[in-house]
Amino acid sequence: MKKAKRDLRAGKSPTTAAGEFVREEIEHVRRGKHGARSTKQAIAIGLSKARRSGVPLQPPRSGRTSERTRRSAERDYETGQGRRQPRAPSARRARASARTLEREGRQAASRAALSRHAKRASRSRSK
Repeated sequence: MKKAKRDLRAGKSPTTAAGEFVREEIEHVRRGKHGARSTKQAIAIGLSKARRSGVPLQPPRSGRTSERTRRSAERDYETGQGRRQPRAPSARRARASARTLEREGRQAASRAALSRHAKRASRSRSK
């Protein structure tokens, strides 16, 4: 959070500040704190944490991702901006998602996987 706040104070974009959270999440997967099904999932977890922590990162526009993801991002954004009270999921649900992530692999955070993801994302943007 400290690095993200410093980035925002320096006038950098919210996505740059959110990058710190994504980097942290990739490290969690690499160190074995939990896994991820894909690189995209690891990045999404990081962005969600950034939004909830107050980074003013807008949710994706309609049509860019699934409606479910967009709504979740909207809720996270509102929570981080203080417009909504943060509510933890029930202990049972939190435990279930934690255990599911722990069963996932660690390959999503490998250099090769990150490179593949970056190339694919770049290709979709350049159109």
